[in-house]
Amino acid sequence: MTQFAAALADLGDALAGVVAAAFADDGLRACDDGEVLSALAAAARVHRGVEAVMVEAVAQLQARDDLRPHPDRAATRYGCRNLSELVQRATRLSGRSVADLAAAAGVVQRGTAPSTGELLPATFPCMRDALAAGQVGVDAVVAVASAFRRVGVGRVEMLAADEELAAAAAGAGPDAAGPASADELRALAQVWAAYLDPDGAEPVEARALRKRGLTVGRRDGDGLVPVRGNLLPEVAAQLRLGFDSVLNPRVDAAPAMGPCFTEADADSVHDSGAPSEDAADSRTRTQKQHDALAVLLTAAVASGELPILGGAAPTLVVSVREQDLASGRGYAHLPGDDEPVSIAAARHIACAGAVQRVVLGAAGRIVSMRTLDRVFNHHQRRAITLRDGGCLIPGCQVPPQWCEVHHVEEHSRGGSTHTDNGVLLCWFHHRTIDSGGWQVAMVEGVPYVKGPYWWDAEVKWRPATKSPTRQRDQIALRI
Repeated sequence: MTQFAAALADLGDALAGVVAAAFADDGLRACDDGEVLSALAAAARVHRGVEAVMVEAVAQLQARDDLRPHPDRAATRYGCRNLSELVQRATRLSGRSVADLAAAAGVVQRGTAPSTGELLPATFPCMRDALAAGQVGVDAVVAVASAFRRVGVGRVEMLAADEELAAAAAGAGPDAAGPASADELRALAQVWAAYLDPDGAEPVEARALRKRGLTVGRRDGDGLVPVRGNLLPEVAAQLRLGFDSVLNPRVDAAPAMGPCFTEADADSVHDSGAPSEDAADSRTRTQKQHDALAVLLTAAVASGELPILGGAAPTLVVSVREQDLASGRGYAHLPGDDEPVSIAAARHIACAGAVQRVVLGAAGRIVSMRTLDRVFNHHQRRAITLRDGGCLIPGCQVPPQWCEVHHVEEHSRGGSTHTDNGVLLCWFHHRTIDSGGWQVAMVEGVPYVKGPYWWDAEVKWRPATKSPTRQRDQIALRI
């Protein structure tokens, strides 16, 4: 064992005792906030020091392997495919963490001149010194290096930026601010890169334009279609704005216990009462963004501003046997997809769209076609919007213009396309109305909602509206 390894092993043994004391019942649990923060800061300093040794070790392995033939490299001699696997096995770190170590090593290691063997300065010599002094960690070095990765900057300008960034990390920058965090160094490095880059952002944007793309794959075994691609920053920003407009942040903050109600008569379906807080939503952030994308796509198609396709507005056509749609059993089919989808998906699409009944003869000849009048017209939709004000499900903040009109009594079961039978639901709640625990009913043309037990312990029918006009009317009646 080398002196470095022995010294670090002794440090590890000493640290193990500190860790055991911190995890004990009378350890950090018994300390006040100031003591816990002091321990946290001291532990971070030790962590940065350990990372510095790891970076230098990886740098030495990289430099040596660059000069050796493949059979003589450390990774090969120790039975690993490459240096990354060797470091992962030695450190038990993830591939991502090892990649960060290698990136940091690449910009702080000192190379050797081939002709003289003289040590050369690091790409970021001041950041190297800051790393050795425990003032920055791997994440800060990687943040600085990534800002200059695609920027053509001269050596003199690079050294000037390196000096100021290292000073900022130590809290000795010209603005007299405290020690900068990794995120603050990243932001400052990006400012320096933008200032020093003579070509500006154009070369980067040109590369981005070449690499932009979006691919919609084929359905996998879990019934999902993978989407992969790279978005331009402004396209991604617009998509995030669309997500934010649909995903009201108050939904995320809703309590798990659900809202409370104030009611006059506990037994009548006509009880008045309103939730005092938003209903809980168990969807993950990624699931919410998927549903928000569905809302945005539906709104885009309904806007009438998309190009004509096949002589009409872009229309999703779902084919299903009439018997299967009526019974709720069987399969439906989407265009361009060989795999079938569920009847629930077909019923969701049919509820908000038109249904064309095609009768085929025994040999497959089209005998007759008839389009059923089941689409709420613009006048009906405006009236329902005035009554409901948005998605009826408590806690859902999707606005009315992005909602779908749901037939409370299914059209296929005799339900009429009438305002007394239509309510506003967002895409997600419309898609899951039969399985999500929510129920909707109409009482003399007024929508009522019955929620799951976690939302309402009494599981009662309650009148529902998001319309500010109707809410004001209800207040007026109570005063």
